[in-house]
Amino acid sequence: MRLAAQPAGLRAALVLFGAAAAWGQAPPAKVGIINIQEAIIRTKDGQKAANDLQGKFQPKKNEIDKMNSEIEQLRSQLSRGANTMSEEQKQKLMREIDAKTKSLQRETEDAQAELDQEQQRIMGELGQRIMAVIDKYAQDNGYTLILDVSSQQSPVLYASNSINITDEVIKLYDQNSPGPVSSPSAPAAAPKPSPAKKPAAAK
Repeated sequence: MRLAAQPAGLRAALVLFGAAAAWGQAPPAKVGIINIQEAIIRTKDGQKAANDLQGKFQPKKNEIDKMNSEIEQLRSQLSRGANTMSEEQKQKLMREIDAKTKSLQRETEDAQAELDQEQQRIMGELGQRIMAVIDKYAQDNGYTLILDVSSQQSPVLYASNSINITDEVIKLYDQNSPGPVSSPSAPAAAPKPSPAKKPAAAK
C-alpha cells in the first residue's frame, strides 16, 4: 500500500525532529580550561627550576648592582664638585661615567638575553612534560576539549572555575614527576670503566 504524499511542511518538521533526536542522543562535550604557565610555575619542578635559575644569575645581578652603584657615586661626585672642579676634572669624570654607563648597559643586555634564553629552555622542557600530563588527564576523564587561558590573546571571555583543571594537572604532574629540569651547564657523567677481566688460569 502506498502512503499518501506528505506535505512539504510536514516533511521539513519530521527532518528537524529527527535531527533533534539524533543530537539529543549524542553525549555532551566535556570542556576544561587550564592556565599552563601557572601550572608550570607551581609544579615542584617549576619551583626548583626557578630557584636554581635565581641562584645561577645572582652573582651577575650583584655585579650589575655594584656597577650601577659606582656610577651613582661618580654622578654624585660630579654634582657636588660642579663649582669647585676644573673643567678638565669635570670632563674626565664625565668620560668615566659615560664609559661605565655603556659597560653597564652591555652587561645588563647580555645578562637579560642569557636569562631569557634559559627561561625559554626551562619553560619548553617543562611545557612538554605538562602537555603529556594534560593529554593523559583528558583521556582518563573524558574531556573533549581543553583550552589554555594563560595568554592575554586567549579567545575565552568567560569560563566557570568549576571547569578549571589547573590544580588537578599540577597534582598529577607532581605525583609522576620525572625529575628536575636538565641543566646545560652540568657536565655529563663520565662512563665508568669496565672492570678488567682476569686472565684464565692456565691448566
